[in-house]
Amino acid sequence: MNSASTDGTVSSGSPNVVGQVFRRVRKLLALAGPAVLVSVGYVDPGNWATDLEGGARFGYRLAWVLVVSSTIAVLLQTLSARLGIVTGRNLAEACHDHYSSRVNVGLWALAELGIIACDSAEVVGSAIALHMLFGLPLVLGALLTALDVLLLLALQHRRTSVLEACIGVLLLTIAICLGIEMLLVRPEPKQVLRGLVPSLPPGALYVSIGILGATLMPHNLYLQSALVRKSPPAEQGSALRRSWLSTAIALNVALALNLAILLLAGGAFASRNLAVVDLHDAHRLLSPLLGSSLASALFAVGLLCSGQSATVTGTLAGQIVMEGFLQTRLPLVLRRVVTRAAALVPALLVFASFGEGGTTQLLIGSQIVLSLQLPFAIVPLLRFTNSASVMAGAESTRWVRQIATVCAVGVCAANGLLLWKSFELLQSTNPLAAGVFAAVCGAGAIFLGWIACVPLLRVNTDGGTGLMAVRAGENAEAKCGFTNS
Repeated sequence: MNSASTDGTVSSGSPNVVGQVFRRVRKLLALAGPAVLVSVGYVDPGNWATDLEGGARFGYRLAWVLVVSSTIAVLLQTLSARLGIVTGRNLAEACHDHYSSRVNVGLWALAELGIIACDSAEVVGSAIALHMLFGLPLVLGALLTALDVLLLLALQHRRTSVLEACIGVLLLTIAICLGIEMLLVRPEPKQVLRGLVPSLPPGALYVSIGILGATLMPHNLYLQSALVRKSPPAEQGSALRRSWLSTAIALNVALALNLAILLLAGGAFASRNLAVVDLHDAHRLLSPLLGSSLASALFAVGLLCSGQSATVTGTLAGQIVMEGFLQTRLPLVLRRVVTRAAALVPALLVFASFGEGGTTQLLIGSQIVLSLQLPFAIVPLLRFTNSASVMAGAESTRWVRQIATVCAVGVCAANGLLLWKSFELLQSTNPLAAGVFAAVCGAGAIFLGWIACVPLLRVNTDGGTGLMAVRAGENAEAKCGFTNS
C-alpha cells in the first residue's frame, strides 16, 4: 500500500516490491518449464505398462522401486541442469567436445536406440488407447500416431510457453484421471507403507529393471541440459537452487502419478488374485471390478495423454542428440518422421504377429532397452559435472559425487544382474545365441569402461570465449525451431 510522508506527499515502495516478486516468479517459471517438459517422459506408456505389471503381479511390494528410481532421477536431472547452467553446453555437446569422434558415434548410436525404444512405447501406448476409446484396429491406431507431426508443425513457430502449456494440460488431465481412479480403488494405507520397505519377490527382477528404465529416462538427461540457459557466475548459485527445486517438484509429481498406476493395479487386481498384466485386460476389467463405468474410460484417456505428451519431448531430445553428437541438424518434422518410422517397425511387427497379446511385453521390453542404455548417459554426465576444468570450478561437491557414484554403480549392477540371468536362460536353451549375447554384452562393458576411464579431451576456450561459450545463449527450443517465451 502507499504510505504518506510527514510532509504530506505520498511515497510508494510497493511497485518496486511487486516488480521484484514478479521478476522472481518469472525466473522460477523459466526454470520450471524445462522440468515440466522433462517430467512427461516419466509418465509415458512404458511407465504405465511396467507399473501395471508390477502392481498386478506383486501388489504394492514394488512401490519402493519407484521411490528409489525417482530419487535417483531427481539427482541425475539436477546434475544435467547443472551442466547446462554452468557451461552453456548440453550433455551431447559436452560429449562431442571431450570425447573422440569414434566414441561420439558409439554414444550417439546408443542414444538413438534408446529414443527409438521410447518412441515405440509411445506408438504402442497411443494405439492401445485409441483402440480402447474408439475401437480402432491397433495397426490403424499406430499409423495414426504419425499424424502428431501436424502438432509439431503447429507448435514449431510458437513460443515455448505455448508448448509448455500444452504439456501442462496433458499432465493435468492424466493427474485428474488417476486421482479419480484412486478415489475408486481406495488403496489400504498400511499395505502401501509396507511396499516402501525394500524387498524383491521371486520373479520381480525383470519388472523392477523395467520400472528402473521407465523412471530413469536416458534421453531426458540430454534434454534438460539443453533446455536450461547458461547463467553468469554471479547468478549460478540461485539458478542452480531454483532448478533443483523445480526439478524435484516436477519429478515428484511424476512419481505420484506412477505410484497411482501401481496402486491402481495392486488394489484392483492383485488384491483379487488377478494377474492382469495386459493393458487391454486392465481396461476391460476396471469398470466391473471398481463398480464405475468411468474407471475404464479414465484409464484409456490417461494413457492416450501420456503417449501424446511424451511425443513432443522425445522429438526435442532426438534433435538435441543428433546435433550435439554429430553436429548435424535435420528439420524438426523430418526428424520426427524418421524416428517415428523406425519406431513403427517393431510395433507393427508385434501387432501383425501377436495382436493384443504382445503389446505389453513390447512396452516392458522397450523400458529394458532404456535401462541398459542408461549407464552410457550417466557415466559421461558424472565425469563432466565432477570435473573442475569442464565446470570452471563449479563442479559437484564431494558428497554429491559420492552419492551419484553409488547410484551409477547400483544401476550398472542391476543391469548386470539382469544380463546374467538372461545369459543363463539362453545358455540352457540355445548355447550359440548365448555366445553371441555374451560377446555383445562384453563389447558393451568394454565400451562403458572406456568412456569411464579415457582422459577427457581438453577444449581450447581462448580465455573463456571458445567452444565452451559459443552457444552460451542458445537453448534447445531455438535449435528445434521454437522461440523463447
